[in-house]
Amino acid sequence: MAVARSMRRTSPTTILLAAILAFGFICFILTPSSPATPEPATSQQRQEDAAEHPLSPPTKPFFKSQPIRPDGHKAAPPVVHYDLNALTSTSNSAANGERLLILTPLARFYTEYWDNLEKLSYPHELISLGFIAPKTPDGNAAVAKLEKAIAKTQSGPIDNRFASISILRQDFEPPLASQEEKVRHSMSAQKERRESMSRARNSLVFTTLGPDTSWVLWLDSDVVETPKTLIQDLTGYDQPVIVPNCFQRYYDTTKRKWDVRPYDFNSWIDSQTAQNMAATMGPDEILLEGYAEMPTYRTLMAYLPDMKNLDTRKMVALDGVGGTALMVKADVHRDGAMFPAFPFFHLVETEGFAKMAKRLGYEVIGVPDYFVYHYNE
Repeated sequence: MAVARSMRRTSPTTILLAAILAFGFICFILTPSSPATPEPATSQQRQEDAAEHPLSPPTKPFFKSQPIRPDGHKAAPPVVHYDLNALTSTSNSAANGERLLILTPLARFYTEYWDNLEKLSYPHELISLGFIAPKTPDGNAAVAKLEKAIAKTQSGPIDNRFASISILRQDFEPPLASQEEKVRHSMSAQKERRESMSRARNSLVFTTLGPDTSWVLWLDSDVVETPKTLIQDLTGYDQPVIVPNCFQRYYDTTKRKWDVRPYDFNSWIDSQTAQNMAATMGPDEILLEGYAEMPTYRTLMAYLPDMKNLDTRKMVALDGVGGTALMVKADVHRDGAMFPAFPFFHLVETEGFAKMAKRLGYEVIGVPDYFVYHYNE
């Protein structure tokens, strides 16, 4: 007589296999998918996530107020996990949804700077901005103008808004009372001025650099003209540290027409002469570039372009960089590369940063035929 199905003894092996299959199925259902290429946020999604105030923390774009618990207190903020090993900084930055931090030391506010910033074609939802200004009358005036520009942009069309904006004020006195070009570029003022600038840059980057930041673009407040594709172009070279040439438009009274001239002389290839000079210097002395009183005979990137045969694909290895427009992979800063506010191999600020990045094993690259333009005072 056949035994009923329900009365048959179930094999322990069968039970074990069924349990494993059930567990695997549950894990598959509950594990979130991770697409290779992040989907761009729609305008509706950005509207739903939009900040309640134009200024918001850089590490949490569009951060909303915390919900109120039944007892009347704010709920505890969520614990957020970041896998920095999964963070990328690639030549295809926009398509990969890589977040960028634009950092600007602010002594004066130029409308042309902000207008140029707004025109950048990199997705604005991936851009955070950071500023640091001195607590001086000029600094106060610059911040007041900046806040007006921010309020207009961040309250405008959602697709034009930046992900987040932070404004810091320096907690130390600047060494120079005047920001006039002749005063701040005098050789006698350089050591104190650039050491102070280093402190400001370090405060800015280490306060605003978030765990989801892939790139950092240092952009001076008096750089008023760049290509709209500046970010895509510079990240496209896929270099840890890369700097374009900073020129200046001016009216040539002799030729009676507008022309361009080099402005930033801090991007250079070292020379034996400069190294010999450094070897005779005291520990607190620094080498300066672009001054007739200190001929270093370095190769200056400012003089490398052949204006009749420009090639933006051409790159050169550098030993020093300027900071007017400087693109850095965020990992370079995370690894400890900063702007020395002290003589570091007789270099300070951006030139000292280049030396430090190279000591950490990173390449420092210049693009002599790619131009950004400085305000002409």
